[in-house]
Amino acid sequence: MSSVVQTVNPPGEMNTETTDILHDFSPFFSVYKNGTLKRHAGSPFMPAPENLNRVRSKDVTVSSDPKVTARIFLPETLTPGQKLPVLMYLHGGGFCIESALSYFYSPYTSSIASSCNAIVVSVDFRLAPEYKIPACYDDSWEGLKWIVSHVSGSGPDQWINEHADFGRVFLAGDSSGANIAHTLATWTVLKGLESGVKISGMFMIHPFFGNGIPNKIWDYCCSDETGVDDPRLNPVANPGLWTKLGCEKVLICTAENDFLSPCGWTYYEALKESQWSGQVEIVETKGAGHVFHLFDPNCEMAGSLMKLVASFINKD
Repeated sequence: MSSVVQTVNPPGEMNTETTDILHDFSPFFSVYKNGTLKRHAGSPFMPAPENLNRVRSKDVTVSSDPKVTARIFLPETLTPGQKLPVLMYLHGGGFCIESALSYFYSPYTSSIASSCNAIVVSVDFRLAPEYKIPACYDDSWEGLKWIVSHVSGSGPDQWINEHADFGRVFLAGDSSGANIAHTLATWTVLKGLESGVKISGMFMIHPFFGNGIPNKIWDYCCSDETGVDDPRLNPVANPGLWTKLGCEKVLICTAENDFLSPCGWTYYEALKESQWSGQVEIVETKGAGHVFHLFDPNCEMAGSLMKLVASFINKD
């Protein structure tokens, strides 16, 4: 990731430099004794591109309380009334860095829209530790509800009203964003969505899940209601929820040299052996590391991964 230091001060405190670290969660962030939070990774925001990868984009507010925004990507080569699949994308960053609006993610999500000929809605959920988990899940759910509010063709955004095919809705994300996508897929059953909406599938790139072992970042970023076996963080510890996965097919993408690769394989094996009635597939990229496709989007392996995603979305 491009390195950027973002300083966030507690309410009412001056922006003063300090070297007294209370908690060090490198490479993500540090918390100082005066309450200042400094992020050490991530990339700056970029304006919504007018034309990137032959795709238009714009920012919208999907919830006012709490305020949650999203960036929408729409391929330019559309005829009036043409319907496209809708893909909701959740960015990675360990729940505590990065943004749907960043220079790191906007080019990638626009390339998904172009390569897959799909509408992409990338939700900019609130980050921990200022907004502790489960805020990221709740914000993302607000984003999904906003998307499906257009199913009657009279929602707040004309792009989605005119071009969304609600019989082909997909959930997706990388790293911690893949974790969030899984929870949304279960919530579509547990909480329900408007009629006329079909969650066709979910793809997860290099997913980040818990394994029942305490994690120091989670200890700081999670609210009191979460624990190491929280079904959102560690679905394998909650096998009764597999049947609530509200999609027909799942694609899991791992990378051979990714330290999180065991998360994807463990998820795959548990889902395959469960009572869930859908189809699950796992594909591993040899010789690659975590989110390699974001660091080097023009490499051959990134191109192969994008073709795999496009086939998953557009296959009947």
